[in-house]
Amino acid sequence: MYRPNIIKLFTKRTVIFREKEWLFSLLVISLVLWLIFLGNSPLRDWDEGTVAQVAREIWRAPLGSMHWLYPTLGGEPYHNKPPLMHLLIAWTYSIGGVNEWTTRLPGAVLTALGVPLLYLVGCLLFNQSLPALFAALVYLTMLPVVRHGRLAMLDGTTITFFLLLLFCLLKARQNRRYALGVGFCLGLITLTKGMIVLPLGAIACLFLIADQQFALLTSPYLLVGMFFGNAPAIAWFAAQWQHYSSNFLQVNFQAQTFNRLAQVVEGHSGPPWYYLIELIKYSFPWLLFLPGGFYLAWKKRHTTWGRLILIGTIIYLGTISLMRTKLPWYVMPVYPFLALAIGAKLSEIWQYGHFRVRSWTIFLAIIAIAGLGGCVYFIFANKEPILIVMSIVLAISMATAAWLIKQRDRNFIPVLFSGMYLVLALLMSSQSWIWELKEAFPVKPVADLIRANVSPGTQIYTSFAYGRPSLDFYSDCKVTAATVPVLQQMLSNKSYLLLDNVALQQINLTGSKIIGTAKGFTLISP
Repeated sequence: MYRPNIIKLFTKRTVIFREKEWLFSLLVISLVLWLIFLGNSPLRDWDEGTVAQVAREIWRAPLGSMHWLYPTLGGEPYHNKPPLMHLLIAWTYSIGGVNEWTTRLPGAVLTALGVPLLYLVGCLLFNQSLPALFAALVYLTMLPVVRHGRLAMLDGTTITFFLLLLFCLLKARQNRRYALGVGFCLGLITLTKGMIVLPLGAIACLFLIADQQFALLTSPYLLVGMFFGNAPAIAWFAAQWQHYSSNFLQVNFQAQTFNRLAQVVEGHSGPPWYYLIELIKYSFPWLLFLPGGFYLAWKKRHTTWGRLILIGTIIYLGTISLMRTKLPWYVMPVYPFLALAIGAKLSEIWQYGHFRVRSWTIFLAIIAIAGLGGCVYFIFANKEPILIVMSIVLAISMATAAWLIKQRDRNFIPVLFSGMYLVLALLMSSQSWIWELKEAFPVKPVADLIRANVSPGTQIYTSFAYGRPSLDFYSDCKVTAATVPVLQQMLSNKSYLLLDNVALQQINLTGSKIIGTAKGFTLISP
């Protein structure tokens, strides 16, 4: 009479053991992908150079100072974002020194933790591990998620805190104590990236309402968690307002947050469909299964997972699409919802064999051909062997998946996962995963010239079209862009100049000294 209970208990323990195995495996492979050759490329403009500079100034501040509370950039108050990530980077500087690897390490580790977290969220949403596993693997092998998560930026960390928030919400349905974590996650999001907490918090609230979790909204655990979890963030904003008065409010809330809703800030504009184009450019091959995933979520909109996917995608993507200021990384928090939708669709294909043979085969064959084209290009133009291997792997994996789809073989799914993982691992091992570095001159040789001849913190003026935070960081000086007349005046005022060849011919250098040249730029001392 006890045999059915024994079998049920054994089955439950087996499922738990397998879930722990998958959780550990996802953690390991995600950390490998996010940490491999993390410091092999210089810091990128704009965010990386700025974040690193703020973190270094916190690290350099005397012990016991309040610099951690009132961070600076080039000695001036830094009001752009709260300092949680900068503090973590400053901590890694104290352990491993100031370099690219320690600068990117905290954000990379925290972003990688989002993969097993998404698996846990998926298990709670779907009540089964297969779609959750597929969703986590899709998220793991999305190029924007991996690339931006490896950069010293705030977006990957923000997503991980949001996934932790969703995990707490879903677990709170079984155990109300988990609701305490919701408030702390909102506080962490706020301390990481400020007012992005508003749309993400709105998604969580609307999801609870749509899922009819009204009792959870009034739970004492949720209210206590909201109070204590958000208290540090509120205290930080209050301290900035008390210390800097209206200047902080004007920069942080108005210029850096709400102005971006109604105005084009720093020329970063785009049409309402800007982010749809971004998704199309960087979401293959998973984009093939996204329409089916959303259709499935709509069909299952009465389920918890269907509601979350629809609410999260529509609210967040709609919000950023209506903003006047457009930047590629604003779309990052939508990727977990896309991964969940695609994971649900891939699970349906795996279990029931619902194939769209013609369209999927054609698109994957096109990607395979593009991989061959990339191989030819890298052989003759780039000549970076690792990118040649990457292109070959892409072509083989996509061609194999296309052939398996034509055979109606569900094993095309693990082929896509393994192929995309290898492709991304090879890309991250190359010198080309931060392709924006090629848009302007290499900063490190120029910065080495400055550091060897100019005292730290010195103001330098350059003929380059714009200031580069990465150059400021590496040179340990403030390098400000200026016009030729201003440069001539600054030279008369005994300032250092960094001139390109054109400006060098236009400026009267009488009484000045040429210190040295690097990458087409000449350093002039008064």
